Amino acid sequence: MKTWQRKDLLGIQDLSADEINFLLDSALAFKQVGERTVKKVPSLRGKTVINLFIEPSTRTRTSFELAAKRLSADVINITASASSLVKGETLKDTALNLQALNADIIVIRHSAAGAPHFLGKFLKASVVNAGDGAHEHPTQALLDAFTIREKKGRIAGLKVTILGDILYSRVARSNVWLLTKLGAEVTLAGPSTLVPRVFEELGCRVTHNIDEALRDADVINLLRIQHERQRKTMFPSTGEYTAMFGLNKERFSRMKPDSFIMHPGPINRGVEIDSDLADGNRSVILEQVTNGLAVRMAVLFLCSGGQFSES
Repeated sequence: MKTWQRKDLLGIQDLSADEINFLLDSALAFKQVGERTVKKVPSLRGKTVINLFIEPSTRTRTSFELAAKRLSADVINITASASSLVKGETLKDTALNLQALNADIIVIRHSAAGAPHFLGKFLKASVVNAGDGAHEHPTQALLDAFTIREKKGRIAGLKVTILGDILYSRVARSNVWLLTKLGAEVTLAGPSTLVPRVFEELGCRVTHNIDEALRDADVINLLRIQHERQRKTMFPSTGEYTAMFGLNKERFSRMKPDSFIMHPGPINRGVEIDSDLADGNRSVILEQVTNGLAVRMAVLFLCSGGQFSES
């Protein structure tokens, strides 16, 4: 693939392996920009990026805002409480009004699955999905893949275990689609109520045995328990989860010595992972945050029509 052909980034499911690799290669160039003394480039000068976050966020919104500013774009942040949505305005009308103000890119996070796809059908402005309900989180999957490729030199053939609340996780779905397209072997693990066998239809393996899930994994991606999306019947207690599926030092000691730990954040220390392991030398959690900035710079640049030359 030589160029990026899409105005929107709505999800991973519809992307080809070539498109994913092109995005990752583009992000590498922007990571190098972030390592310079002067970290700002004029790539989006004169463009306006609006972060429309109808669902709360710290990391993703800040990352997109900083990415846009590093590209010299004008940035506006809008939250649900500060928008006319609280007055009864529809999402469509809100988006059309933003477009009428000559917004070039609208980055949206919404609790309803499919909201970015809905906007992408009628907006001329580019739409970037920053998380839609329990459906997808494409830039998180891209930054996770970028981090894996950076640490291991490849993705194809690696064994990646995603452990935790799979049922309600948009991160898990995007990661499964991306990693399997690039040739990784993905295992989903956790309580049977949160990791149903139906996920095997996505081309991954499902297990409810944590020792089996950790034994041969090259990468462990831990997921936060999504209390805000769950029904209480799906999750008996935090203590029970920690005892049966938390990554503690004893379980960690049985992992492959060259494996490493990932987490999309925010971390529930002492629940899905021991605090010492989260801060340990085999944790790449903060590297994921750094790489997320490069990935989002690449996404904004490419969706705005920017192109890299590739031989």
